[in-house]
Amino acid sequence: MKRTTSISNIFQPLNQAPVQSALTNEVQIADILEWVLQQVGEAEVWQTSFSISEEFLRRLYFITRDGQATAIHLVLDFKATNKTLHLWRFIEQVITTTHLADNHSKVLLVKSEAGDKVSIITSQNLTRGNRNEAYIITTEPSVFDKFLAEVQHLIKWRSVPLSTIITQTIQSKEQ
Repeated sequence: MKRTTSISNIFQPLNQAPVQSALTNEVQIADILEWVLQQVGEAEVWQTSFSISEEFLRRLYFITRDGQATAIHLVLDFKATNKTLHLWRFIEQVITTTHLADNHSKVLLVKSEAGDKVSIITSQNLTRGNRNEAYIITTEPSVFDKFLAEVQHLIKWRSVPLSTIITQTIQSKEQ
């Protein structure tokens, strides 16, 4: 999305505001991810969402290609499986791990190589929309740690790797 408003008109630098929020249609979650990575440097990323679009994947492709994200871990919803399966080749090129679960959360966690921790809670799926979306950004380590533990629990105990679903789909078509 081509922004007409600078992100600095919406959010303060992370080191100046440990908690900030916005309700806006002026930025997308991909814009916020890039903005966070510019401030914290190389980082590992965890994202949860109901679904993902090809346009958003392209943004993640450039982020990983440029070395800003060292790994991206993604959790999407089972109900979006058909859409996800159409994108699986692209997803596997860009995303380190992808899991499907009963998930409607939209959480973005960024942990930099230097140890910075940023949590973003949003109403936006990993898709492009021109709707107003809600964003809360915090650099509070305890918020990050709690969300990361919950996302990792979701991945370990309540999800299925996308690769497993792809394998099952291919096998069922071969039979």
